Amino acid sequence: MLPAVLLLCAALAAPAGAAVRVGIGDQDPSMFSQPTFKALKVKRVRYIVPWDWFKDAGQNAQVTAFMTAARAARADVLVHFTARRGCYRTGNRYSRARVCRAPSVRTYSASVRRFRREYRWVRTYGAWNEANHISQPIYRNPRRAAQYFLALRRICPRCTIVAADVLDIRNMGSYLRGFLRHARGRARIFGLHNYGDVNRLRQSFTRQILSTVPGQVWATETGGIYSFRPNFAPNLRRQAARTRYMFRLFDRYDTRRPGMRSRLTRLYNYQWSGAEAGAAFDAGLVNPDGSARPAYRTFLRLARRLPR
Repeated sequence: MLPAVLLLCAALAAPAGAAVRVGIGDQDPSMFSQPTFKALKVKRVRYIVPWDWFKDAGQNAQVTAFMTAARAARADVLVHFTARRGCYRTGNRYSRARVCRAPSVRTYSASVRRFRREYRWVRTYGAWNEANHISQPIYRNPRRAAQYFLALRRICPRCTIVAADVLDIRNMGSYLRGFLRHARGRARIFGLHNYGDVNRLRQSFTRQILSTVPGQVWATETGGIYSFRPNFAPNLRRQAARTRYMFRLFDRYDTRRPGMRSRLTRLYNYQWSGAEAGAAFDAGLVNPDGSARPAYRTFLRLARRLPR
C-alpha cells in the first residue's frame, strides 16, 4: 500500500508541463557561445533557411556558420525552409517578381536534397515556415504546402517532420483544413506560431489548432514580445509576464483535452537575441550584448522543470 501512496504523491507533485520539450529559435550563431544560453542547457534549436539559400554567397555563409556552431554545440536543429529573402517587407504585399514565386515541387525537392547532402546529421525538419502568412508565396495555397511536406517525407522517410507550420491569424483554420485534404493522412506533427495568444493572454487559436489537427503540435515560434511596432511598445515587465503566461498555456494543453485531436509537445521560444533599438520586432530573451532580460530569468526558472 505504501509504494502506491508514494507513487500517487510523486504523480501529483510532478509538473503539469513535464511532457513539453523546450527549445530556442534564433538566426545568430553567436548564441551558442554566450554564458546565458549555456546556462539554459537547451539542446533543441530552430533555424530558418530560405529554400534557395545556396544561390547567394552571403546567405550560404550564414547558413554554414550557424550549422557549424550548432553541430559543435551538439544541438538538435529543427531546420525550417522558408521563402526567398527580400520578397516581403512588413506591411506590404508579397512581391510578384518571378524570383519570388513559390518553387515547383521538383525545384523544392532538389533544394532539400542539396541541404541533406551538406548536413546529413540533421534529422528534424519543417516543410515550410509560417505557410499561411502573407510573407510566404504559398499563403493562399495549402495544397502546395502539403506537396512540399510529402516531398520532404519521400526524401527523408526517417526524419521527424513538422508538416504544416502556421501563424495564429484568421485564416489558420481554413488553411489547415485545406492542408489536411491533400496530406494523404500522413501528417502527424504541426507547427504553430501563437504569439497572439501568448501576448494577448488568450488561448483561442491554440485551442483551434488542437481541435483541428491530429497528433502533436509544436510551437515552432512563440514567446513574450518586448516590442512590436505599432502594437506593443517596449516593456520588459510585460515581456516577462507574457513569458510566464506562455508556460501556463503549455501546462494546460500538454495533454489531450476533451474535444481536442492533438496536444502541445514542444516549445521553441523565439527569439534569443534582442534587436537593436528601433527594430520593428523584438522578442529576445537577452539584450543585443547577451545580458539577461527579466524574461530570460523567468524562462530559465520555468524551463528548468521541463525536458530540454
